[in-house]
Amino acid sequence: MTVLHLRAAGASLVLDARGGVPAIIHWGADLGDLDETALAALADASVPAIPPSSIDGPLRLSLWSSLADGWSGRQTVEGHRQGVPAPAFRLVELHDQNPTARVRGESADGSLELTTELELSAEGVLRVRHVLVNRGVTEFDLAGLDIALPIPADAAELLDFTGLWAHERQPQRAPLRHGVWSRESRHGRPGHDDAFLLMAGEPGFGFRRGRVWAVHLAWSGDKRLVAERSALGPGALGGGELLAPGEIRLAPGESYETPWLVAVFSETGIDGLSDRLHPWIRSRSALRLPRPVVLNTWEAVYFDHDLPVLSRLVDAAAEAGVERFVLDDGWFTGRRDDKRALGDWSVDPAVWPDGLHPLISRVHAAGMDFGLWVEPEMISPDSVLAREHPSWILGGASGPTWRWQRVLDLGNPDAYAHLRERLAALLTEYPIAFLKWDHNRDLLTPGAAHRQTRALYRLLASLRAEFPHVEIESCASGGARIDLGILELVDRFWTSDTNDPLDRQRIQRWTSVLIPPEYLGGHLGDATAHVTGRHSALGFRLATALFGSAGIEWNLTTASPPERALIAAWIAEHKRLRPLLHTGTVVRADAADPAFRIHGVVARDRSAAVYALVAVGSPSTALPPPIRFPGLDPNRVYTVRPIGPAPKTVQDTPPAWLAAGEVTLPGRVLSEAGLATPLLAPEQALLLELT
Repeated sequence: MTVLHLRAAGASLVLDARGGVPAIIHWGADLGDLDETALAALADASVPAIPPSSIDGPLRLSLWSSLADGWSGRQTVEGHRQGVPAPAFRLVELHDQNPTARVRGESADGSLELTTELELSAEGVLRVRHVLVNRGVTEFDLAGLDIALPIPADAAELLDFTGLWAHERQPQRAPLRHGVWSRESRHGRPGHDDAFLLMAGEPGFGFRRGRVWAVHLAWSGDKRLVAERSALGPGALGGGELLAPGEIRLAPGESYETPWLVAVFSETGIDGLSDRLHPWIRSRSALRLPRPVVLNTWEAVYFDHDLPVLSRLVDAAAEAGVERFVLDDGWFTGRRDDKRALGDWSVDPAVWPDGLHPLISRVHAAGMDFGLWVEPEMISPDSVLAREHPSWILGGASGPTWRWQRVLDLGNPDAYAHLRERLAALLTEYPIAFLKWDHNRDLLTPGAAHRQTRALYRLLASLRAEFPHVEIESCASGGARIDLGILELVDRFWTSDTNDPLDRQRIQRWTSVLIPPEYLGGHLGDATAHVTGRHSALGFRLATALFGSAGIEWNLTTASPPERALIAAWIAEHKRLRPLLHTGTVVRADAADPAFRIHGVVARDRSAAVYALVAVGSPSTALPPPIRFPGLDPNRVYTVRPIGPAPKTVQDTPPAWLAAGEVTLPGRVLSEAGLATPLLAPEQALLLELT
């Protein structure tokens, strides 16, 4: 065997595969070009001392951690065969095809085979997964198969996320002490409180400072992310699918493949994670650019599906410059409210006697394409489908309903085939360019999440293969299913069910650490947010929805002529800027005053940028700290100009540079010294373009 060194984009991983078990001895900053002799010397130098009252040999955290090898922390493989716990594994084969590697091991009796795959992308993103094969003659009951990566002692502070409906991606910090910090999701989807991206960094790390290590599980079902530090010394980050008892039972010859654990290291804070993740995701994506500006009818009309009403909305959308018109919930048979009819996926003849053809023709004539809302994984107890096929309800009729609905069992071959046929029939009959694919409840059925998630992936892949022109948005009562597993099968995420711009500022800020902004739907909502009841200025709403996959969720026919003119100008500005917004580098400043947030997108060649200065509260001083612009080329000269509607301010006179209309300075000056901050009123935003 050998010592393996994977290197890319300033990141290194070193794997010592010379002994009985493979051990990662370094994951982090690039170690340079090391030859075999140097790698062997590094591996030798990494063998720890043997402390008192311990096993009589050096203890290292391996890829296949096991109690049998002296590791008393979390185990890689948990399970049993006829009551006998999973054994330890020994290395038998290594395939080194830099930048990928495959390490294979076997249990001492040969009854289990464990293979670990590692990939380090050109962007420095590490992916790891296990494949477990039952080579025995009896069934093996798998309880867990996790991945753990070592982190150094100075990765002593954790940051991950919690949340709830309409308040996703709320960051939380804590020191990493001795013990296990385990964030577990049992929703059958990641959930509004998904840990999302578990970071461990130097204490006080921020957007632009500190070394950070982070992991994300590319999986849309039950999961766990784990940070661990023990009295033994080593620390680890990792995770895996969260399996219910008996959920995975491997018959002889069967295998189980874990979801990919995506891991990233940064020397430049949280933004450094995005600097790796966004280009990597974009390099693997077939996303069609530019992203169309969307109008979704939900908060505009709710269930009032009336052709004259919607026709007027189509005309208003086209006048504003909208490119995609999406008909939300309420179009199918019997669906007059959210308490019935899920599963009856045919157009309601009482509401649409000529089908959706008249509306779609009106949309197409106005120069837009057409999208449709569906919630295929759910079934209403009050539906024809539930009455005819009660056995297709996951878990039967027991347990609570959620939003008056239950879950369709996609693991049932007949239910799966029926659903696929109904969706295919819709996509065949109508020229649908986009499906808003919703998922409005937790499963709450023990042992069903793995099967349901795999069936969902299979269904999405099948529909995409047959209808490659159709784009799909992942919506799960807002942002409860945003992950890199389903991202391989969808083209957009509905970031949250709230269009309140104040809440959206935080939600979009943190969601975009992992997901590039062109995937994140953000809509201009009504002046009074339907979810929170908070009233917001039009300029603040426009500035918030500018970044990302922009859209509208507001009845434009009720807007005043001046408002409609501003919206049309905003859409035109978004279209002008989206080549930058949807391909550039996302940057965020570490604000000196928490009342202000600064974020932006810088062109890849750093020739241009767009920033937003956002006031989320009242400043702590009469004169807030200067605006500093992260991510610029220090040796270039930029002209800074305000764009968009002027925000409301609380000042007798503006800063001199803003009163002049523009200022021209070197990037180094703008990043280090900055510009005097205008005194924005709370819940206002100033947009600045740099060229």
